[in-house]
Amino acid sequence: MRKEILFSGFGGQGVILASVILGRAAAVYENLYAVQTQAYGPESRGGASRAEVVISDEPIDYPKTIHPDCAVFFSQEAYSKYLHTVKEGATIIVESDLVPHRDEEFEKKLKVYALPLTETAEETTGLSLTMNILTLGLLVALTDVVSREAIEKAVLDAVPKGTEEINLRALHKGFELGEKAKKGEL
Repeated sequence: MRKEILFSGFGGQGVILASVILGRAAAVYENLYAVQTQAYGPESRGGASRAEVVISDEPIDYPKTIHPDCAVFFSQEAYSKYLHTVKEGATIIVESDLVPHRDEEFEKKLKVYALPLTETAEETTGLSLTMNILTLGLLVALTDVVSREAIEKAVLDAVPKGTEEINLRALHKGFELGEKAKKGEL
């Protein structure tokens, strides 16, 4: 089993942190092999950002995504640049408020979940910056790439002390959205 997950957006959205947390959940708490790589623009905030996680039950021979099984698009630039790299049938999550121009024809070959993730995070926790954690919950609920327990432990390892409760609220909201999406309720 080899799963390739792509996170993309712009700096400041927590793209890289989300990928690190997912990789940790797989490697530390699921005893799987995981490799995380990242690339971002010259600005630390606002520039293009991309992070990849490869998860496998055997040693990973190539650490980059080739044709992602799952992808998260937090910005129009990321969506436009990377959408066509995903494999047919891939699960993609789109921040609907920040990706207004979509390739509906290509999306017919994919499992697409387009939601106002930033707004939902803000409504859930009062902080838009928890959007990446909410999205991790959504991704795990939709794909079971790692267990909910593993992602929860990895989130608690990674977030600043004092923010655990808020981040768990965001993660659990993501789980809830994923369950609703799987039932066709979104």
